[in-house]
Amino acid sequence: MRVAVFASSLVLGVGLASAATPEIQRPVGTPQANGVTHLARGIPEACAWLEGTFTGDAKTPYKLTPVRSSPTCQARARLLNPEKAKPSEASGWKLNDVVHIPSKDCQGLQAVVEIWRLQADAKTLKLDEQGRARLYLQDAKAAAGKAAPTPAYTAKLAIEGKPCGG
Repeated sequence: MRVAVFASSLVLGVGLASAATPEIQRPVGTPQANGVTHLARGIPEACAWLEGTFTGDAKTPYKLTPVRSSPTCQARARLLNPEKAKPSEASGWKLNDVVHIPSKDCQGLQAVVEIWRLQADAKTLKLDEQGRARLYLQDAKAAAGKAAPTPAYTAKLAIEGKPCGG
């Protein structure tokens, strides 16, 4: 699988209005200086990580870029463009993580990255009267041409606070 590149189309908002509670709770990150690229969040299931950089530019104060972790990594999930995926709890997405990254050079400015996860539908095996799951060859052959659903991740970016400069 390959990581979908969506760096140029990350959603940039004034604030994310998510009422959902993230699956992962974490403190506010270490303040980052302008021009210093840092790891915002790793997504090992998608063989990717998100790199962030405060730009110092008032129009685009933060840049978030997905990076493939290794060309030989076998992804178990996809990383999707948030504009196409439109993550919300109503559409089956779960808020996985919220990362707050404060700016070292601009007091009060912080980047907020929401990581959303869409779990693939895990088919539960039906149990027979003996309480065993039975797999039949004809059923396996019929399902062989169909691609198995894969989990997906997406990242939404918002800026909180007033950008400095420019």
